[in-house]
Amino acid sequence: MSAWLKDETTLRTAVAPHHGVDIFALLRDRTDDRAAEVTASGAAWLVGASPYPRSTLSQWEARPGSPGVLPCGSSFDVVNVPALFGRRMLEQLWTEGPGSGPVATHRGRMMLFASPGTAQRLPSLMSWEEWGAGCPESPHGHRGTLPPVLCHGTGDAVTVPPLTGGRSAGVPRWVVAPDTRNPWLPGPDVLLWACVRVGRSAAPSTTGHSIFPPADPGANVYDVTRRR
Repeated sequence: MSAWLKDETTLRTAVAPHHGVDIFALLRDRTDDRAAEVTASGAAWLVGASPYPRSTLSQWEARPGSPGVLPCGSSFDVVNVPALFGRRMLEQLWTEGPGSGPVATHRGRMMLFASPGTAQRLPSLMSWEEWGAGCPESPHGHRGTLPPVLCHGTGDAVTVPPLTGGRSAGVPRWVVAPDTRNPWLPGPDVLLWACVRVGRSAAPSTTGHSIFPPADPGANVYDVTRRR
């Protein structure tokens, strides 16, 4: 059983009995590599994002296989990108960067959970990078092919996947599920870096131009490996 139950018992105070399950007993904390499944500690973090945690907890215990709706701005912000672009961002974040926080997919979009304040700062950073502006007059301009990035912060709410199940078509699902009470969340600088890396890596395939000049067929070629 998660230690969360010991110091958050006030959540159950004055809550009317219901016929749902004990969601934390159902989830528990795991040490295996099932990255797409929420742990009890991860569920505690999600519930804490709600301004009404007891009500949210009761709803999830009554319907653990149903999606939920949580507000952004306090525990997390969300950066929303097309699914394919999001997968490429995750590849950059996990192979060459610091990793990611929780990530979910819904209706062909990928939602990357980010640190609070990201929704306010990331658009200005992307504007400075001229994200999506395009350079039609330049043969090397490729920014016009980049997708718009949607940011959800204070005043917004997002649909989050079910705590359990969620394999049905059309239902949001976790790609990287929350598994601790304090998950690491990337900030706007990290996500900007990932977006730019993906954009640059996609540039050659979308423009067909190389940064290197064409080879001169009449140039002399020397084998430098034979030099002493």
